[in-house]
Amino acid sequence: MTTNNRRRLAVGTALIAVLAAGVAPAANAHAAPAGSAAPRPTATAPDMEGVVAALNDAMAQGAPGAMARFTGHSGVEARTVGVRARASGAAMDIRARFRIGSVSKTFSSVVLLQLAQEGRLELDAPVNRYLPRLLPDDRITVRHLLTHRSGLADYTDTMFEHTVPGFEAVRNRVFSYRELVDLSLSEPRTTEPGVSYAYSNTNFVVVGMLIEKITGKPVVKEYQHRIIQPLGLRDTSYVHPDVRIAGLRVRGYLHPDQAGGPLVDSTEQTVSWAQSAGAVISSPADLNTFMTALMRGRLLAPKMLKAMTTVTPTDATDTRFYGLGLRRYDLSCGTQIYGHTGTVQGYYTYAFATRDGRRSLSAMANTSNKGSANTALGGTLEAAFCGKKRTRTTTMSAEPEPFTVPAEPDLPERR
Repeated sequence: MTTNNRRRLAVGTALIAVLAAGVAPAANAHAAPAGSAAPRPTATAPDMEGVVAALNDAMAQGAPGAMARFTGHSGVEARTVGVRARASGAAMDIRARFRIGSVSKTFSSVVLLQLAQEGRLELDAPVNRYLPRLLPDDRITVRHLLTHRSGLADYTDTMFEHTVPGFEAVRNRVFSYRELVDLSLSEPRTTEPGVSYAYSNTNFVVVGMLIEKITGKPVVKEYQHRIIQPLGLRDTSYVHPDVRIAGLRVRGYLHPDQAGGPLVDSTEQTVSWAQSAGAVISSPADLNTFMTALMRGRLLAPKMLKAMTTVTPTDATDTRFYGLGLRRYDLSCGTQIYGHTGTVQGYYTYAFATRDGRRSLSAMANTSNKGSANTALGGTLEAAFCGKKRTRTTTMSAEPEPFTVPAEPDLPERR
């Protein structure tokens, strides 16, 4: 059988399997294997069929489209399903840019940790040392912000209590950092400083304030010269308060709180309600590059990277942890991955890498306020980093069940 015939047979078999499962459209596959003839290092091969299954599951749960890009020992593997724009029917494109939501927090954390490396602030110093009288408690430190242990209420809980009306109220609004902090301070605090983890976008709004106060420059300048330019991230930008995503883009679609209601195109917005907590725009390739570079020590000195990756639990599953602006997930195969999840109106994102930076995955579905779609997209992590599940003959040697706990929300979700 010729190589072309084998390829046709493989594609035809995959298409039949997808159609039999009642999922459409089929995935678009892109592969860019490495050209080296050196022996392949020992590592679990990604289960790209499993990645596609997770992407299709996200579509079945309400996402118009989804995509994932994996980098590993054998090169790059990318998969796309569905559409990036409902009106035109344009297919999802792995090169397209989108809003990465709270993955922005890792960008902000890197900048602040670089400033700490330079001796321009101390992680265990009170925030009020650098931003006098901003917070009502001098016990809240810079480290508390980065680890979500400040106790500052998340203002988005009230802002988006009603998802679509809340979004429309802020879609074109431009906030100051101080206005967002004041929204938080009008709510009761969630915990005493340092006592327990409680995710709050307020923490990284204050991180943005710290960056601008210490450097005397807007955060966009610091993102640019500390991360974007050194890593050559051509598709990554911070355009606040411009509402546009330039170039080839994925359109985002927000689910209303009421089942059966029409999706809301949420692509154009200022994201001023998030700023340094969630307003970065990027692409799958740039997210792979960023997380790989971070884990390989290209952005932080070893001591600071160790601090960033020192984690504490975020829930009772014993699989999820948080460091300094960085999540760690412990997968069913024992692999630990570091990165962040992202939610912004119309987009779910996962961007993770192994601690040695040799493998990374970025995945996106163009919807939000649909937790089941977020959880489904998270299935790409198990497939990519753990590979195919092997069949066992006895229950004694059975592998753990896949990572199926519900996705961690970065914004309040009503569905």
